[in-house]
Amino acid sequence: MTPSEFTCLLYELRGHVAVVSLNRPERRNALNPRAYAEIEAAFRAAARDDEVRCVVVTGVDPAFCAGEDVKEMMTGEPRHGRKVVRPTPTPAAMAAIECDKPVIAAVNGVAVGWGMELSLYADIRIASEHAKFAELFIKRGLISDVGSLWKLPAIVGPAKAAELLFTGDMIDAQEALRIGLVSYVVPHAELMPRAMALAERIAANPPLALRYMKEGLRRGTYGDPTEIGGWAIDTIYKLFQTEDHREGVRAFLEKRTPNFTGR
Repeated sequence: MTPSEFTCLLYELRGHVAVVSLNRPERRNALNPRAYAEIEAAFRAAARDDEVRCVVVTGVDPAFCAGEDVKEMMTGEPRHGRKVVRPTPTPAAMAAIECDKPVIAAVNGVAVGWGMELSLYADIRIASEHAKFAELFIKRGLISDVGSLWKLPAIVGPAKAAELLFTGDMIDAQEALRIGLVSYVVPHAELMPRAMALAERIAANPPLALRYMKEGLRRGTYGDPTEIGGWAIDTIYKLFQTEDHREGVRAFLEKRTPNFTGR
């Protein structure tokens, strides 16, 4: 799949900066299998293109990404449309993780569930004043993907990561700034200009040195995501089969308090 075939994303090269925009605004940029496949393809395309020196990922207003499309989750199928889950991280996640160009997330609105995961795959996060973040997986009877298990404790500290993951609570942009989840909070209208200005400053540096700098930071700060990613995706598959997962999704759609039973 090439960027010209995308229907759920916009992919634009601005100088040496690839801008990837989730483009399902009517669903608050919620992700379906097609969107996951396009995210994977976008990051692979950026990594292959020698003209790309930095990537900015954002969403078409009003949201950054509202996570998975909950209506499609009601089927109970394994995530991302895969009926057999391999013991490896999500392909979209691995494409983002393996992208050797610096990545900036310009978080323009709600970033929850896999939307927050996507922001965590970035090296730098800039938030609009409208941004909100939540690890909602626990409320759906699931665990998070590799992003939160691998990167979140190093970004905000183990205790704060545990609080966010165990409660599923939502935080606003100012709280995200306070705990170090984002580097800046800016007025909404200034988000993309600010992100692009930073991306262009980064892209002005030597491309090979940038790639090795990113690899060094990954090795020194986060380590290898493969083992924990494989465990996570296998566990998510198991949890998708549980009644608690189905109850969590039903309760969300019916706007009621869930009744979890441990089954």
